[in-house]
Amino acid sequence: MKICVYAISKNEEKFVKKWYQSMKEADEIYVLDTGSTDQTVPLLKQLGCHVVEKEIKPWRFDVARNESLALVPDDCDICVCTDFDEVFEEGWRKILESQWTDSTTRCQYTYHWSLDSNDRPVVSFYLNQIHKKEGYSWTHPVHEVLSYSLGDENVIICPNIILKHYPDATKSRSSYLPLLELSVQEAPLDDRNMHYLGREYMYYGMWDKAIETLKKHLCLPTALWKDERCASMRFIGRCYKELKNYDEARAWYLLAIKEAPYLRDGYVEKAFLEYELENYKEVENLCFQALEITTHQKTYINEVFSWDQTIYDLLSISAYYLGRYAQAVYFVDIALSYLPDDERLLNNRKIYKEKESL
Repeated sequence: MKICVYAISKNEEKFVKKWYQSMKEADEIYVLDTGSTDQTVPLLKQLGCHVVEKEIKPWRFDVARNESLALVPDDCDICVCTDFDEVFEEGWRKILESQWTDSTTRCQYTYHWSLDSNDRPVVSFYLNQIHKKEGYSWTHPVHEVLSYSLGDENVIICPNIILKHYPDATKSRSSYLPLLELSVQEAPLDDRNMHYLGREYMYYGMWDKAIETLKKHLCLPTALWKDERCASMRFIGRCYKELKNYDEARAWYLLAIKEAPYLRDGYVEKAFLEYELENYKEVENLCFQALEITTHQKTYINEVFSWDQTIYDLLSISAYYLGRYAQAVYFVDIALSYLPDDERLLNNRKIYKEKESL
């Protein structure tokens, strides 16, 4: 089989070598550079990648992705789309070749979207950006989707192909909001776009706009995916919390829990609210309910704070204020197993131990 990786780049010099090392199991690598001013292009060329330089104006992620896909030759059997802040675990090609058949159109694989300081996955889900070339194209200006135009897809699942995400926190996402507004303008009935736009308004602290948009999402006839509906409800609750409308916030968090009781996120979000209001017994109850959920759904919707040290941190603080100092130490020790050098957690532990010894 001929396997080709394709990608878009702009000022990725610090990622190039690590990215290439994980992608070089492919036969060829094609990159559309959209205006780098650093050493991205020379580095890629030195490594033997095929690079074409072209600025996309006006900028749209779907246009850039389609231009990069067009670089891949038609005799390619399998196309693999990745970003420069992502790396495959070694051996991905062998697994892919063992599962791919003549009738396969696309492959789903494990994506570790968030990893802790020990490189352990915190949020994981299936990604599906390995595909044959014919019939596929990218749509939507941002949060672009790979669409198929030739009837039914034949999708295989390869959970042992693992792609890890190491995001660049310094990169701006300032283009996202106008592009999401454009997405909703172009497809006003697309529930996914509406949800993303409401979430983006929330990120920008535009609380009223976020609430209005997320409520629109929930009213769309195609907004049926419970995980995403739950997220919209949580985000509405989060906005009301920021507006100090705690009754509305609490009502929306309860709706989120009811919508998807199998996800930790609604319980933890409501625990944040109760913590802010110093209702420590309720914080404790919510955290224990969250911990009863041990199945980590393979969905991008999951929040990092539902699966890292946060729950144990909240439990330790709540136990302290409830006068249970030994329990506070117990839970902060679990939190420290995630972040052993965290100064706040270490200081909290010292305070708890002092109280416990009195």
